[in-house]
Amino acid sequence: MARRRVRVLLEWDPDDRVWVTYVPDLEWLSTYGETKEQALEQTREAILGYIEAAAKEGLSLPAPRPGPEVVEVEVAVG
Repeated sequence: MARRRVRVLLEWDPDDRVWVTYVPDLEWLSTYGETKEQALEQTREAILGYIEAAAKEGLSLPAPRPGPEVVEVEVAVG
């Protein structure tokens, strides 16, 4: 079985009190779960569904993009 590594962004949504995932390389596919593990499992299923649907339609998967970067910016306050 072939494997593909896919980058997933994971963040806590304090308003909805769930973990939310985003897959930048698959048109920002997104899902969520009450725990990190649930969110990531939902994401695996969504990615698999995306890949299967693309294959069924004869579409190629988007090329991986450069990874997002988290940087700190210092600002003067007060």
